[in-house]
Amino acid sequence: MKVNPNYLGRLFTEHELTEEERQLAQRIPTMKEDKGQLFCQRCNSPVLEEWSLPIGAYYCRECLVLKRVRSDQDLYYFPQERFPQQEVLKWSGQLTPFQEKVSRGLIQAVEKKEPTLVHAVTGAGKTEMIYQVVAKVIDVGGAVCLASPRIDVCLELYKRLQNDFACQISLLHGESESYFRTPLVVATTHQLLKFYQAFDLLIVDEVDAFPYVDNPMLYHAVDNCVKESGLQIFLTATSTDELDKKVKGGQLKRLSLPRRFHGNPLIIPSPVWLSGFDKALEKHSLPYKLRQYIEKQRKTKYPLLLFVSEIQKGERLKDILQHTFPNEKIGFVSSISEDRLDQVQAFRDRDLTILISTTILERGVTFPCVDVFVVDANHRLFTKSSLVQIGGRVGRSMERPTGQLIFFHDGLNSSIRKAIKEIKQMNQEAGL
Repeated sequence: MKVNPNYLGRLFTEHELTEEERQLAQRIPTMKEDKGQLFCQRCNSPVLEEWSLPIGAYYCRECLVLKRVRSDQDLYYFPQERFPQQEVLKWSGQLTPFQEKVSRGLIQAVEKKEPTLVHAVTGAGKTEMIYQVVAKVIDVGGAVCLASPRIDVCLELYKRLQNDFACQISLLHGESESYFRTPLVVATTHQLLKFYQAFDLLIVDEVDAFPYVDNPMLYHAVDNCVKESGLQIFLTATSTDELDKKVKGGQLKRLSLPRRFHGNPLIIPSPVWLSGFDKALEKHSLPYKLRQYIEKQRKTKYPLLLFVSEIQKGERLKDILQHTFPNEKIGFVSSISEDRLDQVQAFRDRDLTILISTTILERGVTFPCVDVFVVDANHRLFTKSSLVQIGGRVGRSMERPTGQLIFFHDGLNSSIRKAIKEIKQMNQEAGL
């Protein structure tokens, strides 16, 4: 019996394979003991005393959604194999000298096997900068995965890579089609738990984003899915304490790009005092100041992206705005919007003129010529990292490298202050 090629580099529980398939697979214990504590070998979570079965075995509740892991059974994997050599890069665009420097640095990192952090501002053109290194690994028969904590980022990456690479690409997230073996994989970080020593190169985009940041299970998935001889590259616009610590300790090489691909500075947010927003929503009205700002912005005809802190507020605001501005086409997206992708595309196509969003669209999406307002910017859900990312939606295109970026608040907090400070520092580092 021959191994199913779609199994190569993948991790399975006993019940996912037939008896014959299990005979062909390598196996590892589902759990390991360390200082009297059991740990799941798939997700590395500590297994609690109460997670026991009547038969006396333990199971892991943390990764239960991926099929149950039991202490009296093994995990199975099929070692990854090389792909045929090929030339995959179709992209014929031109990198700026600054992007080229980072691109060369990544190729050196692969040659020297140096784990690397790319700290590049929003709109720097991170995706194009990784093309050469991705192609280098695939061309010689290697396997590459591009992972991100956010589905929206994965979908955007997948679309672009399909245009720019000649090889097959598989896309993996909670609602995607089943996996099929390809030299290039785009996946959410949770999907990495299903791989074992599969990739020669793993690139994790948006490493500062929820749910990846400060998540030991996903950190383990990232380590586990890469071959022992493989390499990890991390991309971010807003670094984390954890990554900075690794850079200082010499575990990560840092490549920095503080300027956007079009050479213009990052837009510095304008904080604007706005009181009574919640009360106004309850009365089904808009605060006078916010209405004035929106009226003025709509005269420009540029699309307006409006961020809110909570789903309920977004839904109310959409109804109020539609009533106040009957000629505008207004949408609202959140993590529970089933038509989110359609609405995002409609906004991109200018079929929607105003799009209200929770933090779900804070990163990984590009809307040319957009203006951005954040209402309730001092809400606890808008962290420094989140505000920097939101600000990065503005001024991304050659067509309009400027734009309005306003943080409405009823009290400046440290997140707003730190976000503005970081944006100014990146401009300064770029000499802009």
